[in-house]
Amino acid sequence: MEISAPIPSTTTFATVSPTVPPYSLPPGRFMNEDILFCVDIDVESKTELKLMNTRLDVMKHAILFFVNAKHSICPDHRFCFSILSETFSWLRKEFTNDVNLAAKAIRSLTAFDRSCGSADLTSLFQVAKQESIKSHADGRLFRVILIYCRSSAQPVHRWPVSEKAFTMDVLYLHDKPGPENCPQKVFDSLLDVVEHVSQYEGYVFENGQGSPRALFRQMCLLLCHPMQRCLQEDLDIPKSIIKKTSGSTEGAIGDEGKQIQTR
Repeated sequence: MEISAPIPSTTTFATVSPTVPPYSLPPGRFMNEDILFCVDIDVESKTELKLMNTRLDVMKHAILFFVNAKHSICPDHRFCFSILSETFSWLRKEFTNDVNLAAKAIRSLTAFDRSCGSADLTSLFQVAKQESIKSHADGRLFRVILIYCRSSAQPVHRWPVSEKAFTMDVLYLHDKPGPENCPQKVFDSLLDVVEHVSQYEGYVFENGQGSPRALFRQMCLLLCHPMQRCLQEDLDIPKSIIKKTSGSTEGAIGDEGKQIQTR
């Protein structure tokens, strides 16, 4: 059987002159960050996780990691620290880019031996607005990172929708759902809080399996500057190794589990 050679194509294509200008990104000023950590010290932060660490222990290590990593990226970023019980309180009010001073404040965190009930975030937002005005005057961007760990107490606030003066991220550590726990409702309320107050795209991550590795991975994602972020629903890093090697359309189950339905 003979295979005939392909017949040369005589089709001609019209040359289209480029009429669309090349894409260009308008220059913008990079703003160093002032970051306020607000750590939940409810008795649930003393819950033991893997390797006999408590949630608060893991939170301290994760914050230390974040501060060191952010400082390595740019030493001009600054940090201050606060706690959340029934309401907001300062732990270290002065901003610093000194890693040693930040570490001293982080290591001083201690948890309550009692339940704090519902947390009122109003005073946190008031302080954040005041501090963001100062930061903006210095050409800096202000961000709040809230670490919340109550499995059944939804946070409350009294804050107008029009007030979006700062960016807010949330890390939510919780127990598995049960008769006395409603982490899904708490998670949904935290999503609403971020959508309500955040100036730029705010990220909300949850961890219900007590995995320190998952918390550190989420903290890595928070290193991203708020002005350089994609939407959280478009965030597909880190890539699943199983998905990458097998070509399957289903990703591996993460360390944080699937108990919470994210939006």
